[in-house]
Amino acid sequence: MLTKKRILFIANEMSPYLELTEFSETVNRLAIKANENGFEVRCIMPRFGVINERRHRLHEVVRLSGINVSVGNDDYPLQIKVASLPNARLQVYFLDNEDLFKRKFIFHDEGEKWFEDNDLRTVFFCKGALETVKKFGWPPDIIHCSGWMTGLIPLYQKTAYKKEPVFSHSKVIYTIGNNAHKEKLGDDFLKIASISSFVKEKDLEPFKEGTTTSMMRGGATYADAITFGADKVDKKLVEEFGKVKGKKVLTYNAESDLTDYLQLYHDLTK
Repeated sequence: MLTKKRILFIANEMSPYLELTEFSETVNRLAIKANENGFEVRCIMPRFGVINERRHRLHEVVRLSGINVSVGNDDYPLQIKVASLPNARLQVYFLDNEDLFKRKFIFHDEGEKWFEDNDLRTVFFCKGALETVKKFGWPPDIIHCSGWMTGLIPLYQKTAYKKEPVFSHSKVIYTIGNNAHKEKLGDDFLKIASISSFVKEKDLEPFKEGTTTSMMRGGATYADAITFGADKVDKKLVEEFGKVKGKKVLTYNAESDLTDYLQLYHDLTK
C-alpha cells in the first residue's frame, strides 16, 4: 500500500480562525481539498490573541509541551494548541507564547502603532513551526507557506534545518500575497533572523530591506515553487518571480477550483 504524501500548511492566517486577506479562505479550501484527494494534511499558524479559544475549541497539546525556542540570546517557551478544522478531519496547530502572542491585537496596537517586536515574533514563529514539526516526527513532503510572516521558513529549511532528517525530502512552496503593511521590521531584524551558523549574512540578502515585501521576496527566493495568491501584489515581485528558471510558478487565477495547486503538489512529490 502506498503511503500518503504529506502536506504541511504554514500560514499567517486561515479561515475561520483569522481572516486578514482573501487567501485565508484559500488556505482553508486547499487544506480540505488536499485532504480529500489523498494527501495527509496538517496546518500551523500563530495563536494571535484575537483568536477565540473557546469558540474554536483550542486545547493545549501536552505531549508537545516543553519546547523552548531560542532567538538571539533569549529562550522563549513555545506553547502548542490544536483544533479540528470545522467540517474536516484536519488538525490545525497554533503556536503561542505568553509575551509575544497573548495581546489582543495582531501587528499593531490599539493606536495603530506597529509592534516593535514584530521582528522577534516573526523569527519565533518561523523557527517554532520547524521545531514543532521536528517534535511531531512527521516528515512533510510539501511545506506550503503563505503570508509574509512565513517568509523565513524556505531559507531556514535549506540552511539551519538542512541536515534534519524530518526535512530531508521536503519541497517548499511559497505564496506571494498582498503587501499589507508599509512599516519595517526593526533594525536588528537580520541579526535576530540569523538563528544558526548555517544562516550566512549573504543568505539574508533578499530580506535586508526589512519590509513585508522583502519577506515575500525572501520566501520566494528560497522556495522550490512559487504561487501568487492575490490579484494585486507588489509589481517588483511580479517582475522578479512571475517567471523563474528552474521553478514552477502558478499565477493568480480568481476562478481556480484549486486543482492547479493539487497538480503542483503532485509534480513536486514525484
